[in-house]
Amino acid sequence: MPQNSRARLPRLCFLSYRQIREFAMPVVAEYTGRAEIEVVDGTFGGALAIARDRLERGMVDAFVSAGSNASILRAGLEAPVATIQLGGFDLLQALIKARRISSRVGVVMYGQTIPELDAVKDLLNIEITQYAYQTPDDARQRFEQLRRDGFEVIVGSSLVVELAEEAGLHALLAYSLDSIRKGFEDAIELARVARLEAGRYEQLNGVLHNLQEAVLAVNRDHRIIAVNPAMQRVLDKQRRLLGQQLELVEPELSLQATLDGGAEERSVVLRYARRDWIANRTPIREHGELVGAALTLYDARRIQEADTSLRMQQRRQQNSARHGFASLIGESPGFVRAMDTARRYAKTDLGVLIAGESGVGKELFAQAIHNDSTRADRPFVVVNCASFPETLLESELFGYEEGAFTGSRRGGKRGLFEAAHTGTLFLDEIGDMPLSLQTRLLRVLQEREITRLGATAPVPVDVRVIAATHQPLEEMIAARRFRQDLYYRVNTLRLTVPPLRERGQDIALLAQAHATRCLQRLGSRLDAARALAPLLPHFLAGEWPGNVRELENICERVAVFLLQFDRVEDIRYDDLRHDCPELFERHPAGTPPVRDHVLEAMRLAGGNRQRAARQLGVSRSTLWRWLRDLNIAGERADPS
Repeated sequence: MPQNSRARLPRLCFLSYRQIREFAMPVVAEYTGRAEIEVVDGTFGGALAIARDRLERGMVDAFVSAGSNASILRAGLEAPVATIQLGGFDLLQALIKARRISSRVGVVMYGQTIPELDAVKDLLNIEITQYAYQTPDDARQRFEQLRRDGFEVIVGSSLVVELAEEAGLHALLAYSLDSIRKGFEDAIELARVARLEAGRYEQLNGVLHNLQEAVLAVNRDHRIIAVNPAMQRVLDKQRRLLGQQLELVEPELSLQATLDGGAEERSVVLRYARRDWIANRTPIREHGELVGAALTLYDARRIQEADTSLRMQQRRQQNSARHGFASLIGESPGFVRAMDTARRYAKTDLGVLIAGESGVGKELFAQAIHNDSTRADRPFVVVNCASFPETLLESELFGYEEGAFTGSRRGGKRGLFEAAHTGTLFLDEIGDMPLSLQTRLLRVLQEREITRLGATAPVPVDVRVIAATHQPLEEMIAARRFRQDLYYRVNTLRLTVPPLRERGQDIALLAQAHATRCLQRLGSRLDAARALAPLLPHFLAGEWPGNVRELENICERVAVFLLQFDRVEDIRYDDLRHDCPELFERHPAGTPPVRDHVLEAMRLAGGNRQRAARQLGVSRSTLWRWLRDLNIAGERADPS
């Protein structure tokens, strides 16, 4: 057989007494093509030492044995042991053979006596006396008792057969070749499973080896099956840990509760080895069955450091634009003009100044311009100029070299201009930028290069700058709070986003769109348009000083309120006054501001209800109800 084929055969160790070994040799010959079989004579006392030697040298996948040897191996090894079982038919055949020699037969077996033999002795017309033994001394005593009682034929295990032959008595082994074959079949299957397990554990250890966290895993018997170098260092153990009981190695880290209850424990604070750890205890399941557990230890100090670093990095690396023009909702003339202007600006690479009140969606327009430009697949970096103190804003924008100031990070740090290289830098609330930084910003925009704090050599950058402000920059220039030259540099292209109070016909569209998203996110199946329809007059009557941001806030609260109802017909709108009082305090349905909105829409639509409803962002039936409630249904109106 080729060597590579032999290497794939399961390696079995048949460890037995001489008598059963000699009896089993025909079966061993049958299985030489299916397994590498080592046949070893092992007595009661020496079997375990022999088996451990084979395991330590990596010579065996599974053991085959019988009787007391099998029990000793199963109890003392963490290795698969196939037991040659004594079948009832095997014993019956042995007794039939013994009956041919004598009508009195002694039976001595390992473990326990067999009550069924009482029925067999009557059937065979034979006298049977049986004993069980636990140790070799027990076996000798039982055998001597039978010999003193005049029994000349003994049926039993290998040890008993050996004792009988030494005394010159007839001895019959109680096993059959079929039972031995079954033992080898079991051993081959156990070896196959053991190899799969060993491969899995080897793969697991390979994965764990490169983890910085300290990790170990145990099997269902609480024996260690995997441990990585980090955990080895934590345990400060030099000896081999695989196969050891975790309870004995380190009781403080026991996973027995996880094995017993199958519950996962996460982020448990653990004090061990004079240090604080964050521990995760996780059950390991295969096909739904609990097969082990894993322990992961995280150094609490490193977690704190990583958390700080991550939050800083997330703040710096918000470098993707999620919204495009399709995300912008509105049909009002002023909003449509702003959209058309923004689309034109997106086709250029010039700087843009977006003006508008807080909450109108200036950043959304900036993202849309970026995503519709040739820089769409490049970084989009946001910095709010009002959210940083002057010294920190300078280092955030321009970066710094190592040692530039006390507390500076080792190796330095690149700034947001460098992070936005080849992409877009959105300077929100540029009117709040300190004058000293305005000077540096102007130079960057003119020279297209930045110099880190503490550095001497400039770094070229290719960045499109989109700025935004809610402040009157012209007045700030007059008050010497904003540089005029910087204003002309960032105001190359100007985009004004109208406030929500000038977008009356968009209010319903925005409210319905946001309420729909909120209800879907909350898992409600309500029809948002139908559920919101009775509230639209209240939305239309508002002045919305907080603009779209305020509208979205109200819609969130309305959606949470609607979540308690399964049907639109069940909604108790008056109860909403408690959650959204400002929505009702403004102008109830039927007051002049709503009437003015409706009349203006009807006028612009030439009396056509369908066009007027589209301008208001409501259905025709809703508009009809408003016309009726406002007592203007009798005025000239085209019903189409």
